[in-house]
Amino acid sequence: MPAARPLPRRVPPVLFAVVAVAGLVVSGWQPRDRTTWFLETVWVFVGLPLVLLTWRRFPLTGLLCGLLAAHSLVLALGGHYTYAQVPLGDWVRDTFGLDRNPYDRFGHLMQGFVPAVLVRELLVRTSPLRNSRWLAPLTVCACLAFSALFEMFEWAAAVIGGHSADAFLATQGDVWDTQWDMFCALIGATVSVLLLGRVHDRQLTALRLSGTCDDDAPTAAARTSTARTR
Repeated sequence: MPAARPLPRRVPPVLFAVVAVAGLVVSGWQPRDRTTWFLETVWVFVGLPLVLLTWRRFPLTGLLCGLLAAHSLVLALGGHYTYAQVPLGDWVRDTFGLDRNPYDRFGHLMQGFVPAVLVRELLVRTSPLRNSRWLAPLTVCACLAFSALFEMFEWAAAVIGGHSADAFLATQGDVWDTQWDMFCALIGATVSVLLLGRVHDRQLTALRLSGTCDDDAPTAAARTSTARTR
């Protein structure tokens, strides 16, 4: 019999955590608007400790860790400058003759692209959807629902903060900004599922074979329960 293929070496998750924390610290140094910075980066303050606290019981794939770290940098950059004034977005606007800074559009693409892998990983590991044809559409639907929830969060911030929340909303005078934000998240989630699905499956398999998680039990139990009801 041929020798078993060795499991791929994983990038230590602590490196991704260091990247996220470093980006958060740098972005917090004299941001353009402190309130906007906090509202944009609060997801890192909540998400990073949650990942670290649950890591021993529920470690994540390297793909997801890398995407979460990258997303944290996108949030940190947008929080430091405010999304409508990120220099990189200004350069893209001027270079391609756009009528607005597009960095917030990129941010909402990431808001779909990264959570799609997170939702997919949670569904594969905690539900009977591992090999289901419903996995992809439900993942995209969950990301779109989160995007809509985030728009409600922005709405609440605008009602509470008034004009002081304008930098956080970053509408730049576009009356269809909310719809564009959700559409970008939809595109990001769809592309993520189509582009990263197979890579993600390989990493999930490697994670199970490494023995660092025990995700087969609930899924097997769900399959048994489903079989009994047939």
